[in-house]
Amino acid sequence: MSELKNQKSGMGKILPVLFGFFVMGFCDVVGISTSYVKIDFNLSETLAGFIPSMVFAWFFLLSVPTAILMNKIGRKRTVQISNVVTIIGMMIPFFAYNLTTCLIAFGLLGIGNTILQVSLNPLLTNVIKGDKLTSSLTAGQVIKAVSSFCGPFIAAFAVYYFGNWKALFPIFAAITVLAAIWLMLTPVPEEENKVKSASVGDTFALLKDKTILFLFLGIVAVVGIDVGTNTLAPKLLMERSNLAIETAGYGSSVYFLCRTVGAFIGAFLLMKMSDIRYFRIHITAALVSVIVLFFMFSNLSILIVLGLIGFSCSSIFAVIYSLAIKHRPDKANEISGLLITGVVGGAIAPPLMGFFTDQVGSQAGSIAVILFLVSYLVLFAFMQRPLGIRH
Repeated sequence: MSELKNQKSGMGKILPVLFGFFVMGFCDVVGISTSYVKIDFNLSETLAGFIPSMVFAWFFLLSVPTAILMNKIGRKRTVQISNVVTIIGMMIPFFAYNLTTCLIAFGLLGIGNTILQVSLNPLLTNVIKGDKLTSSLTAGQVIKAVSSFCGPFIAAFAVYYFGNWKALFPIFAAITVLAAIWLMLTPVPEEENKVKSASVGDTFALLKDKTILFLFLGIVAVVGIDVGTNTLAPKLLMERSNLAIETAGYGSSVYFLCRTVGAFIGAFLLMKMSDIRYFRIHITAALVSVIVLFFMFSNLSILIVLGLIGFSCSSIFAVIYSLAIKHRPDKANEISGLLITGVVGGAIAPPLMGFFTDQVGSQAGSIAVILFLVSYLVLFAFMQRPLGIRH
């Protein structure tokens, strides 16, 4: 009886932390939001490409400082700061909707998401120990993927029931309020500060290691592919299949659904094959899929190829992260902060995609940027031995 009570008590602490991963997925709504904002304010592809940058640039600027702050005030308080920033950001466009307020909102969403991604995974270790930690971290990533998958549907719901897509902002704000209250009412054990935080300089000094540098650039590339494909999906369907934006937004959902399925399958495959072999097979499949996307013009064929890209790239981030930790296990904390900084790839790819799309007059320009990023990962996957990475 007491064992059952302890299990219920444990789940009561775990669930509000896991629910934070749903809030973490809100950053991916920038994909469909970019298409809406571009139409509402008649932006060029180049200018629209900077909208995702407002979200993901903060990972470069704030990841390491957030880790230092977290060491001073604790993980739970740091997560709650992220919730407050996200709530404020999500309410601004609802009360004042113009290009400036949209950029501010996405900026605050990016700041909140950066703080959340740095602090939520460590917070989970406060309530889960031992063998269950890996499965719980995987569960958190699945919840985040489900949130990303739901984003376009929430936008379509807002248009259908409230007459305007921007109603999704207060919906997201309300969900974040719920997450913050649930976590506030949950007693979470405080962590013990046993490890001294590395300085910003110590962390970036790791890039002098050629292998770490290539792995860091791999994170930049894979996040650029992820955010870039998410942003591209609705635009490509509108351009080539002549779909309305509300329907085209489902392209992002198909991408995230296949990415979620790929992550599930990848978790099992990676128990049976080496990281390098998995990396090579899946990134080669991604390369073929992106090349094929140049020649796809029907609705179904585009969705299939977008799904294949999502499936192929679903666990690449985890593989690169694992390779980095295995390469320098003595610098695990510093490497973690550095790799999260690499999420800035989501801020770099969309503006480049917008620029090249304007230059060639079609979304083929965006596909070319994604092809370049995938090609880097293919090159990297087949040059592990010269870099000294263990197989």
